[in-house]
Amino acid sequence: MNFLKQAMAVGALIGCLGGFQSAVAAEAPQPQGKQAGQAATALKEDAVCTRCHDESETKPILAIYQTRHGVRADSHAPTCQSCHGKSEKHLHGDPKAKGRQPPDIVFGTKTGAFHPSDAKEQNSSCMACHANSGGKRNHWEGSQHESRDVACASCHTTHAKADPVLNKRTQTEVCFTCHKTERAQTHRISTHPLNAGKMSCSDCHNPHGSTGPKMLVKNTLNETCYTCHAEKRGPFLWEHGPVTDDCNNCHTPHGSVTAPLLKARVPWLCQECHSGDHGNQINSGANLQSGNVTTINGALPLASAGARAQTTARACLNCHMLVHGSNHPAGAKYQR
Repeated sequence: MNFLKQAMAVGALIGCLGGFQSAVAAEAPQPQGKQAGQAATALKEDAVCTRCHDESETKPILAIYQTRHGVRADSHAPTCQSCHGKSEKHLHGDPKAKGRQPPDIVFGTKTGAFHPSDAKEQNSSCMACHANSGGKRNHWEGSQHESRDVACASCHTTHAKADPVLNKRTQTEVCFTCHKTERAQTHRISTHPLNAGKMSCSDCHNPHGSTGPKMLVKNTLNETCYTCHAEKRGPFLWEHGPVTDDCNNCHTPHGSVTAPLLKARVPWLCQECHSGDHGNQINSGANLQSGNVTTINGALPLASAGARAQTTARACLNCHMLVHGSNHPAGAKYQR
């Protein structure tokens, strides 16, 4: 009997909840219907263009509907005319000119059926929406790319299903179309894993401009390097001057013939600053015959020293391994 009463109570509760849900559903807005109306209106505007620019185009124009720009149910997504302008002369002709006139704004950098619009005019159309997207384009005005008339369409492919510059594995190829020296450097034996697709140019550089040099994502080179190499940040009890000054004093970021990304081999790299620290020590191995260095006691060349000393001379890091800084009480010379 008690079980029957409990079952009836549960049934009544479910009935009440069902009625409540029905009432809420009836009062709730119908986003699907609204989105459908937005999509129909946007597609109607696009039809002015897509009735001619259809699947027969050499360039896949309609692929834009597979991108975020082509989500017609999104009220923020642009239409063809949002970017290219109303283009009345292109649609209806110009009695004062021969032939079909170009759209108001022609994107791209290569001359096709119509000559591309000025880079500033192209960019103004893009920046009308993307000026403050996440703060990444706050420094576009006056940046190296903007001041050199680089258009957004020089790097971005709007009508493609996947924009290569937004993909970590393909972004470098887009950048290397202009930055050919950096392309060559990435093929050296020591380099960042750009070609492996484990990082991209935009991990270090902001192509839309920044407050730092070389369009770095941080204010200084060291800050940018520390985003990955945090163990080199310090602070250390014993700090190495060239390290705290600029990582580029010893390393070259895009590629080197000397690991790890060093600008020269040890000991020659070290002796660009340390020319004769061990000149007063017999059997010292830190003196080479070439360059601005001293010899053993100022008299004997390195070749006269023992084999052990000659070996040590070519590897400062055998003893001074903590070159980025040391917290050890005995580490004033960055030793083990």
